Amino acid sequence: MRFVKSSIVSAVALALSAMDASAAMVQLRVTVENLAPANSVSFAPLRFGIGQGTFDSFNNGQTASLFGQPSIATAPIVTIAEGGSGSTWLPAFAGADPTANIGSVTGSTGGPILPGTTNSSVFTVDTANRFFTFGTMVVPSNDLFLGNDNPQQFPIFDAAGNLSLSSFTQKAGAVWDAGSETQDPANAAFLVGGVNAQRVDENQPVSFNFGHLSAYNGLTTAAGYVFDSTLLSADSDIFRVSFAVVPEPTTLVFSALLCGMLIRRSRSVTR
Repeated sequence: MRFVKSSIVSAVALALSAMDASAAMVQLRVTVENLAPANSVSFAPLRFGIGQGTFDSFNNGQTASLFGQPSIATAPIVTIAEGGSGSTWLPAFAGADPTANIGSVTGSTGGPILPGTTNSSVFTVDTANRFFTFGTMVVPSNDLFLGNDNPQQFPIFDAAGNLSLSSFTQKAGAVWDAGSETQDPANAAFLVGGVNAQRVDENQPVSFNFGHLSAYNGLTTAAGYVFDSTLLSADSDIFRVSFAVVPEPTTLVFSALLCGMLIRRSRSVTR
């Protein structure tokens, strides 16, 4: 009887091992946390792609453009930086890396991710796509954002397809200025009275510039709080992205059925 039980355990382990080895698709939970203090920065929905690490949407010290085209207003990163939209960034990612898995994580009401809140969504991801690349507008602002300049900065899966990065955190000093729109609260997003559709070209290179947030101090945000950038320093943690593989219900059901079938078979053998 002990031999039969051992055989059952071995058979189940082998079956699950074979299933894991052949399953490149996983359910990945992507969680976004706004770590900033109350009355400071919020974030537009997170736009991201998980791919081969080939999509490089901007470069520090270079003027943003759409793959060499002269119109800065149509650059993928600019649509994120000026309005939080993935309307050009997500298709550009898909065009540069056709097998990538792309998506968005929004706030609880589908809009901004407010201070102190956490939001997450589950996505089907191919573990052959190893690198996480993202962009999110920092608000209130005209063209400030968070994102990774190096498209291979965040390898979330290893070469064997295992989750290798559980989270990463961004500090206030990591806020980028897209250099695409002049700083003017009257044209800024997420401010009461601000008209985001209005813009004046700036045509400056992308650079770190969290200090620009001070232009919006004392102004009321669309969420109803009065903005205060003095609550932040360059070393303040403001944004965290976390990853977790979610067991698929079909896998759990299959495991239970397999165990039940083998146990019933062992009982019939030992009678």
